Amino acid sequence: MTRRTVRIAMNGVTGRMGYRQHLVRSVLSLREQGGLDLGDGTTLWPEPILLGRREHALRAMAERHGIEHWSTDLDAVLADPSVDIYFDSQVTAARETALKAAIAAGKHIYCEKPTATSLDGALELARLATAAGVKHGVVQDKLFLPGLLKLKRLIDGGFFGRILSVRGEFGYWVFEGDWQSAQRPSWNYRSQDGGGIVADMFPHWEYLLHELFGRVRTVQTLATTHIPQRWDEKDKPYDATADDAAYGVFELEGGAVAQINSSWAVRVNRDELVEFQVDGTHGSAVAGLRNCRVQHRSATPKPVWNPDLPATESFRDQWQEVPDNGDFDNGFKVQWELFLRHVVLDEPWQWDLLAGARGVQLAELGLASSAQGRRFEVPELTL
Repeated sequence: MTRRTVRIAMNGVTGRMGYRQHLVRSVLSLREQGGLDLGDGTTLWPEPILLGRREHALRAMAERHGIEHWSTDLDAVLADPSVDIYFDSQVTAARETALKAAIAAGKHIYCEKPTATSLDGALELARLATAAGVKHGVVQDKLFLPGLLKLKRLIDGGFFGRILSVRGEFGYWVFEGDWQSAQRPSWNYRSQDGGGIVADMFPHWEYLLHELFGRVRTVQTLATTHIPQRWDEKDKPYDATADDAAYGVFELEGGAVAQINSSWAVRVNRDELVEFQVDGTHGSAVAGLRNCRVQHRSATPKPVWNPDLPATESFRDQWQEVPDNGDFDNGFKVQWELFLRHVVLDEPWQWDLLAGARGVQLAELGLASSAQGRRFEVPELTL
């Protein structure tokens, strides 16, 4: 077995998502399993180079995981010809400039979303990367979650018949930070720093709807800030200027309608932090991050509305669990493996910077819809 090294500059891995999902559970997990078997007698060995602004944090992380290389000098790392891939999970406001520098240096690009703070910026990144001839990808992790993979299996198998509607519920209570610490960084709640639940979650909803049900044709949104004051990491109060909840309606190609509520100011009364109910002429399903339940039309009961009597049936018990029928690896890791194979073997890849721009477009139109109180058409993007 021949071992081939791929060097990956990883910027922003001192953050929660970059550290836990991308460094530890993806790249380092690949190393723990002995590398990525390419199937041709070659094992791909990922070698991370940690990038960031806080030297002490990078040094401690490198020592903790036995990583040899780290740096606070982005330009120097990008100038190194041995670096193959630049990965970015920084705060959104810093991403666009760094990605442009990496593209100019001829590095392949893999990054978190949103890819930029505006549609113009996101499209420019896609055009620059395409013109430079570098391979580029955007993290679209929820496509690889067990519950949604089961949902995709149902769709591909024709379980639903004609899909009528999609109802999504996402969110949880993020503490304000005064009497209990917040679970999310304070910049998420400042619009001037690129925060807001629309900017954060609408890119997710775009690729999920696009990949599973059809392209989003129209969007109508009400975005709001339910909690106007929060406390930051230094226990100081600040004004929350970004939206912390959004209620969206999306018309999809093919005629289905999707309604998705996103909120960091909601207490969870569902089985998982995100759930999607899909209703079709032949059956329905409820899918979360890991589980998926179905009810076929042949097994659908006939409830009768009678507000004068208590319900005697357990509606949840009338649904059937979809079996795993296989093993599910970490969704971030699975997409990393696919991107590395795309870079090294030129295998097919569809989640590029143009796909990332569609997510930015939907967020931008969602905010405009909320501000103007009207529905917007979503133009199809091309380079």
